[in-house]
Amino acid sequence: MLTARDSAIQGFAAQGLTVQGLTVPGLTIQGLTAFGLTAAGLAVLVVGAELLVRGGTRLAARLGVSPVVIGLTIVAVGTSTPELAVGIDAVLQGNGDLAVGNIAGTNVVNILLILGLSAAMRPLALRAETLWLDLPMIVGASFALLIMAWDGSLSRAEGILLVGAALAYTAAIVYLARRESRMVRASFAKGIEEVGGGRPHPAPEASVAWNLALLIAGIAVIVVGADWLVRGAVGLARLWAVSDEFIGLTIVAIGTSSPELVTTVVSTLRRQRDIAIGNLLGSSVYNILFILGLTCIVPSAPIPVARSLITVDIPMMAAVALLCVPVFYSGRQVARIEGIAFVAAYLAYLGYLLASRT
Repeated sequence: MLTARDSAIQGFAAQGLTVQGLTVPGLTIQGLTAFGLTAAGLAVLVVGAELLVRGGTRLAARLGVSPVVIGLTIVAVGTSTPELAVGIDAVLQGNGDLAVGNIAGTNVVNILLILGLSAAMRPLALRAETLWLDLPMIVGASFALLIMAWDGSLSRAEGILLVGAALAYTAAIVYLARRESRMVRASFAKGIEEVGGGRPHPAPEASVAWNLALLIAGIAVIVVGADWLVRGAVGLARLWAVSDEFIGLTIVAIGTSSPELVTTVVSTLRRQRDIAIGNLLGSSVYNILFILGLTCIVPSAPIPVARSLITVDIPMMAAVALLCVPVFYSGRQVARIEGIAFVAAYLAYLGYLLASRT
């Protein structure tokens, strides 16, 4: 027979914390743990982003390359590792909707929410390479995914094609970096002298190694923070009884995009936006080509894709990428009002998901 104390404990664990007759949903033992993981993840992400921005900016100065190249390659792949971990774990558990929904949702978050917030804080100037390499790659990759998923599944062969395109994109970035003139490199080095600390001339190997270690440490800390944040957010979503598809498109997408969000905000506040821009654009391309490509290669069977993802969410991702074309080409910048409009569009999309998927 249960005592009054046992009944109270079970009620606390099952329903939530009751204060003066008011039950607060989610404030169970599991809910408090989820809240704690979410808060800790955010705090760790801030630390990791600071390390990443400092290490990446200084490394670019020491090596004499553009910070945007660092953002498009090392930082972009590093901050996309949470999406890779979530995707592989999801498909191994037979939940392809979570994996694909995470990629679609993450790219919408990257462009509408994070890029929009960055432009709303300060108008976002764009480089020529962004207009004729990164932007076409984002649009092309988005529509390629839509075409591949239209039959209701993503096969291993399609995953191999996506990874091959990711390698070609990386090769193009490296090739362009090598073609940079000494004048352009000197300009970048001068621009990051303040953050780099001291004169931007080549430093000893020890300095390069230290900055590389700082960059890697920042990525590692970000991955840990993102993992905690996603676990906490998914735990809360489970307690609130929302669908896996909704979790992938919103909670997990925002959680795995948190490295890009924190890195972009920190870079913007420190006036080192080249890494932030490169990170956002590079991550959006790598999410589809490299991350989803590897995710498709892991299982032997094709990954099933829900019809709602094919008819609504992946087209939404492709439409957002296509929207960037006139915005990016108008004055070669994202104005503050355009950034605000991007954020408003994301909030409208989030409202639609809340109304239709919960």
